[in-house]
Amino acid sequence: MNEASTELIIRHFQKQDISLLGELHQAVTAQEYAVFWWVGEEENWCNVYCAFEAGKMIAKGQVSIVNSIPPGRAVDTCHSIYINLKTTPDREQDYALLHAMYQKLYIRAKQLKEGLSREYETMLCVGNDSTEVANNEFFVQKGYAPLNRLYGMNRDLNESIIDVQLPEGFEFSYWKMGSAGEEQEYLDVEMEIWPDAPLIPGRLAEYKSNRHWTSMVIRHAGTIVGGLMAWQEDDYGIIEDVFVRKSWRNRGLAKYLLVQALIYLKTNELHSGHLEVVTTNQFALSLYQSVGFHVDSEEIRYFIQLN
Repeated sequence: MNEASTELIIRHFQKQDISLLGELHQAVTAQEYAVFWWVGEEENWCNVYCAFEAGKMIAKGQVSIVNSIPPGRAVDTCHSIYINLKTTPDREQDYALLHAMYQKLYIRAKQLKEGLSREYETMLCVGNDSTEVANNEFFVQKGYAPLNRLYGMNRDLNESIIDVQLPEGFEFSYWKMGSAGEEQEYLDVEMEIWPDAPLIPGRLAEYKSNRHWTSMVIRHAGTIVGGLMAWQEDDYGIIEDVFVRKSWRNRGLAKYLLVQALIYLKTNELHSGHLEVVTTNQFALSLYQSVGFHVDSEEIRYFIQLN
């Protein structure tokens, strides 16, 4: 790439782009709640496109399969592929730039779709913070319709953490899922909890690659009955995939898991913990609030059918 050129160049992310990516990330996330994906490991760079102008990275987009539906699910269930597309703040309404980037991402999404089961349709989705008005409007003009909304919830780890006791007869442990068999065991349980949006192996591997990643599970007579995952992202903690299987609900297990996750993140010298919840899930909202979380952002997700 000619550093002095003002020509728009769009290509896959490369190793030498890392400093320019850092500058773009800093500019985008100066808007506090922007949803910005990191590029991941090198094997993922085929899904990442960057736009350059005058030696500066002015946009970055990427695409990823988030849910892959296995055989035997309801016929109206859909695979989901997600897009993340960001520009520098001064180019947020540059529709020519956004469209050029979107075309690359759309073509790549169609390629990824070819590897998914044709038994189900595929949704192409995007999620942005509610404050990212220009980005949301771009996708609406592309024909995207509302899918759902999620609250981002935050917990100050400098505040005291309540004490919750594990009911008698249950066993709590950290679980590193060190083998392929253990990973599959977890994915099988996870699929039972979220049959329409199961976690895929690649997504689990992505979670496990994060600093301080761990899973926590509760077992009863050797059977996994509840769990979650936790890790560090940037300078804060993430809690993901909080679940309790149906036969063991309403016993305080989820609350116990959340408290253990908060203690774990605090022990790793993090000052806040973050999780997400669908805005309509009042039970989960109340649960998270009971251990000190509060709503501090809202993400809006949109979709089209990828035909």
